[in-house]
Parts: sequence; structure tokens; C-alpha cells
Amino acid sequence: MEEKRESSNFIEAEINKDIENNVYEGGRVLTRFPPEPNGYLHIGHVKSIFLNFGLGKKYHGATNVRFDDTNPVKEDEEYVNSILNDIRWLGFQWKEPVHYASDYFPELYEFACKLIRMGLAYVDDQSSEEIHNTRGDLEHPGTESPWRNRFVEENLKLFQEMRDGKYKDGEKCLRAKIDMASPNMVMRDPVLYRILRATHHRTGDTWYIYPLYDFAHPLSDALENITHSICTLEFEERRPLYNWCLQAYDGKEKPRQIEFARLNVTTMITSKRKLRKMVEAKLVNGWDDPRMPTISGIRRRGYTPESLKKFCDLIGVAKADSVVDISLLEYCIREDLKAKVPRIMTVIDPVKVVLTNYDENKIEYVDIENNPEDPSMGSRKVPFGRNLYIEAEDFMETPIKKFFRMSPGKEVRLKGAYIVKCTDVVKNDDGSIKEIHCTVDFDTRSGTPGADRKVKGTLHWVCADTAVDVETRLYDYLISPDDHDDGRDFMEKVNTHSLTVMKSKAEPEISKYHVGDRFQFLRKGYFIIDQDTTEDHMVCNRIVGLRDTWSKVKNKQ
Repeated sequence: MEEKRESSNFIEAEINKDIENNVYEGGRVLTRFPPEPNGYLHIGHVKSIFLNFGLGKKYHGATNVRFDDTNPVKEDEEYVNSILNDIRWLGFQWKEPVHYASDYFPELYEFACKLIRMGLAYVDDQSSEEIHNTRGDLEHPGTESPWRNRFVEENLKLFQEMRDGKYKDGEKCLRAKIDMASPNMVMRDPVLYRILRATHHRTGDTWYIYPLYDFAHPLSDALENITHSICTLEFEERRPLYNWCLQAYDGKEKPRQIEFARLNVTTMITSKRKLRKMVEAKLVNGWDDPRMPTISGIRRRGYTPESLKKFCDLIGVAKADSVVDISLLEYCIREDLKAKVPRIMTVIDPVKVVLTNYDENKIEYVDIENNPEDPSMGSRKVPFGRNLYIEAEDFMETPIKKFFRMSPGKEVRLKGAYIVKCTDVVKNDDGSIKEIHCTVDFDTRSGTPGADRKVKGTLHWVCADTAVDVETRLYDYLISPDDHDDGRDFMEKVNTHSLTVMKSKAEPEISKYHVGDRFQFLRKGYFIIDQDTTEDHMVCNRIVGLRDTWSKVKNKQ
């Protein structure tokens, strides 16, 4: 007796029904991921990748990658390579070989000819503007084209001439012959093929006509023996056209389309057109800029595949569109990193501290744990001396109420070392702080009996004599978390101050790490060593700060 399959979402429930009813021979499951190579993938595609490849794996099937390369004007091999790299980085392997809609151009042309012979398609001489103006609206039926009832032989001849390059771009097109009065606007004789003189990244100048996605997609699915075509919700109204196009296919098993809600995240733009616009306007430094919501940007920012999977698992698969708060994504990366990356001390915005009663020539080493969440990660020796750096924000000359960090006359503990007391502030001519003078209570070193003496503030620090220079890049959101549609173009809303570059100081431990290594800068957030790092210049991107708003919301709920 076959084991009953449990479904965790409505798509799996549908697949389980198909298996039980033997809709596809042997209960096989073959999904596909069909990106258009006209830009880099973004956070919205992450959900689709995990869903499609996850279904293939769960049902002991597979997942095809098929590039929807039917619009040569916007497509490029660079995008193909980036997409394949993104899929691999997320931990998936497609069923070989990689497919392209352009692989099927000859078959798709023959399918179109078959629809013409069936009386289901015709060549239209109207312009795209005329077609748009005669579609009608939800209250009025469309107007039939004057060329809708051409004879089959004439349509075949004209379509052949379109393929041979006899006509100019836009002079003719091939339309489905369905119903100009259909309540579903998609079914009002949609265009199946258009004339387009453009060099294709794979087929060169072989073709003068290219199929539309709505025609190429279902028939490519059928040719690849796809069982379940998982699409985002905006394709729901196009499902009747998906099924209609399959009339041209004679195979016994035909794919079925199932829709799910796409992923929208606050502060993140999920439109390749808009992302390209930002890249071209140089508002960001390329598609993989760590501020970008592209998978390449998210990877360079320091997110992990595991954190993205956790994010998708928490969201789930739903039928209704919604917007997910960015704080949930940030929660997932914190949860993933907090117990598995080391912690080191780095002062992002340094101000100098001089310990006036400490020997000028002395350097001692204090013992600091690498990660208190995981004692097995051990500890390290950190140099400590007379001259230190602390965060500028950790000092306030005239402290506000409940300010428990360094201020004149107050004591604080330096992490892993001593309690110190601020005695003086030395300023530059412009009034800015040059250095802070403190005295050390030598009886309070960590690990000694005097360490039990309590003070309210504990600061991280870096020894100035052994400090490593680090360029730290702090990122803000490109779009405000509370953004709403106010009629302005999105380019007007982009935060042009979303990157802050700081000259920081780190303990020498950081020199042991390499590009791609992650760690927590104590009290400042999680960071990754960026690819811009050279032998003489270390660059670190802040992945996320330590403040976890999502877990607070979750705990309240």
C-alpha cells in the first residue's frame, strides 16, 4: 500500500491529487524554473526557486531550468550566467541540460502553423496601437480585426513571409482567434507572434519573428514533459490562455499551471525593469551592489542560503498576495549567524582613549571568548595597551539620562579587561574631541577577584598600537520601510544616502579572515569581508545590525 503523502501547502495538495489519480505516468513530478535573461534575479525569485526545486526534490522528481529568451532586445549572456550562479549558490542543481525557449523556435513555429490550419490563429495587419484600442474593456466587448477571417491558406502564406523577413517590424503579427467578447481580457485574440529584427544571443539573425511568452511558455512546458508549471499569481488570469495554447500539442500528458502569491518585501524593489534603471542611472554600483535586492547583491551583502530558506519557510506558500516586513528577513540572518560565526572587536567610528596611568611600553593580552553562544569555538588573546580606540557614540561629555557608557567622572568596564574612569577630555582647535584620558583600576582585570566589582557599562575597544585599518560599509534601505504609492516615480523615492563608508579600527584577529568570511563586530552587527578587499586594504560590509525588531513582535504575539 502506497504511503499517504502529507502536504504542507495547497500546491502540494494539488500534486498529491494528481499522483493519486495517476494523471502523470508513475506519479512523476517535473517542475521548471523559467527566468527571462533580461536582468539579475531578485529576492522575489528566491521563493520561486525554493518552491520549484523543493517540489522536485520532495517528490523524487526533478526541476528544469529554461530561459525564456523570446525577447532578444533585452537579453544577454551575462544574465544567463548570473542566474545559473544564483541557483547553484542557493544549493540546487537543475536537470541537465539547461533549456532555452529558443531551443524550440522551430517547433513553436510549427505549432503556430497548426493553429492556423485549425482555424484558431490569423495574421493581423493592425498596428499594436490599433489592437490595443480595439480590445474593449471590462464593460464593452472588443472589435474584431478586419483581417480576422482570412482564409487558412492566406494566413499560412503571410506567416511564412513574416518568418522570411518580408515585412517590417510591427507591420503584421499572428493573433489567436478566440473571443473578442470574452470577459477575460487576456482571451480577446492575444498576439502570439510579432516581427522583430534583433540579433538573438543564441540564434543570431536566424529569426525575424519571435513568439510571445504566453504562447512559448505552455508549449515549451509540454515539449519538456513538465508536469506542474508553478507560476506567480499574476498569471492566474492567463491560465485559460495557457491551456488554450496546448491545443496545438498532441501529447497525452499535458502540463498544468498552478499559481501562488509572489514575494514582496518592504524596502525591496522586485522589478527587474526598475532595478536596471537604478543600475543605469548609477544610483548603485552594479547589479551586485549589497544594497540591491538581487540575489547577487544579497549574497555579497552577506546573507546565507540557509537564512533565505528559513525566510521562505516562515512565509509559507499562499494564494493571496501580501507584503512581508524586511525585519523578518533580518531576523532570519541573525538567527543563522549568531551561533556559528566568531565575534571580534572593531571600532566603527573611533575616538582615541589614553590610559594615563598605564605603562607606555606595555602590551598585555586579555582572553576573550570567540562566541558565547558556542563555547566550543574557544577564545583568543587580544592585545591591550595604553592607547585604545572606542566608539565615538560610546562617549558623551554631557550625558543624558540613562547613558551608561563613558562620560567624565564615570566608570565603565572595557570588555575582557579593566574598569576605567574618564578624567579628562582633550579637544582640537575646532572643538572636536582629540582624545579622552582615563585611569585604570588595576584590581579589576577580568578573570581576577577584582573583576566582580560591578559597573553599568561595558564597552568594546581596540588597542591603537596593533589596530588593523578597515573600511566598513554601512547600508541603509534604498526605499523607506513605510513607503506608499503617492504618485511619485520610484526613482524620486530612492535613498541617495543609503551608503556610509567609515574608516574603522579592528583588533588584529581580523587579519586571519578572508573574502567571504562572516563575523559579528561586537555590539555593532554582523559583517562580511567584501570582494573589494586587497592585501593592503580590508573592506567589510555590514550584513545587518543587532537590533531584532521581528523577534520582539513575535514574542508579543
